[in-house]
Amino acid sequence: MPTPTPDATSARVDSWTWAVRLFKTRSQAATACRSGHVRVNGTPAKASVQVKPGDEVRVRVSGVERIVVVVRPIAKRVGPPVATECMQDNSPPPPSPEVMASQPRRDRGAGRPTKRERRDLEKLRGL
Repeated sequence: MPTPTPDATSARVDSWTWAVRLFKTRSQAATACRSGHVRVNGTPAKASVQVKPGDEVRVRVSGVERIVVVVRPIAKRVGPPVATECMQDNSPPPPSPEVMASQPRRDRGAGRPTKRERRDLEKLRGL
């Protein structure tokens, strides 16, 4: 029994996200799909899910969520000008540097907060 070949009106979501340069490599795109960081029309997508024009793809890359709409499905990687024509970016603008600087951050590897630090954080948050 021959395997069905996808038509030109759809493409695999891992291949498409890599082709429009949301991920640097196709294996990163497939790993993100396996990890649940890629959603197609609101549902978690496996790497083999076919996307077609009009589908909304939500991708979480480096802690930032990108929301794109498929305009044209492609399977091969293309240049940046062509990639922007194949998708419509509806992502919210990133927060300003002032907002990011105002949020307290713990140093990586600093361990759990002490009781005093926890109380100070709760006081800051108004809890």
